[in-house]
Amino acid sequence: MSALRILAVALLCIYVLIGLAIYLLQESLIFLPESLPDDYEYSFEKDFEEHNLRMKDGAIINALFFKLQNSKGLIVYFHGNAGNLDRWGEVAEPFVDLGYEVLITDYRGYGKSTGIRSEKKMLNDAQEIYAFAKKLEREERMVIFGRSLGTAFASYLSSKNNPNKLILETPFFSLTDVAKKLFPIYPTKLLLNYRFENFKYLENSNAPISIFHGNEDEIVPYESGQKLYETVEEQATLFTIDGGHHNDLAAFDSYWEHMKSVLIDE
Repeated sequence: MSALRILAVALLCIYVLIGLAIYLLQESLIFLPESLPDDYEYSFEKDFEEHNLRMKDGAIINALFFKLQNSKGLIVYFHGNAGNLDRWGEVAEPFVDLGYEVLITDYRGYGKSTGIRSEKKMLNDAQEIYAFAKKLEREERMVIFGRSLGTAFASYLSSKNNPNKLILETPFFSLTDVAKKLFPIYPTKLLLNYRFENFKYLENSNAPISIFHGNEDEIVPYESGQKLYETVEEQATLFTIDGGHHNDLAAFDSYWEHMKSVLIDE
């Protein structure tokens, strides 16, 4: 066998092995959960209640409800792909300062939440969480908020329901779109079990949409969020945070100026 043929076979084997790794390890690439013991006690500055929501298949979704007298409405918040509510509860607190109650939940396998993950199961969870939220507040006073991975569930819910507003922070066009940028030589549509096609969900959304994205995002490319915006620009506003990365938008004054314009200064 010639050296050239040996090299070609070796490269093909490497290509196949990497593709197999993407397929087999996709759960650990997409989801970065941190578990908590069932008896863990949360501690936050704002007043809150802890709830354990039982899904139709028996899974338990752990939730925090930050309460507020005479609120402007309820934000249903879907967080990013890492950590658990011990961290994300703190992220939700500034929205209480803006006058909103906040319901935020962990995903299956995160924190105290249980259950086997799949795209369908997680989307169904989001709808059941929304049904619980409607027991807390009238739908016309509800804002769905998704951050990073959470934009998939927020976008999906906006296509199935009628919230007052939809806010997407560092969203992606679709998960396969992000994967294609990371692994351009692989057929990511065939490899991924999780596609989370935000662009399709938003086709059926009637809510006004606000998109926040940093133009130096190193995880979800700004171009992916911009591409999503372009599919719904007639009902959407894109707020570009100049110099913003993936996890630091809240550190920018412009982020909060724009957020207040969306949530308060109507």
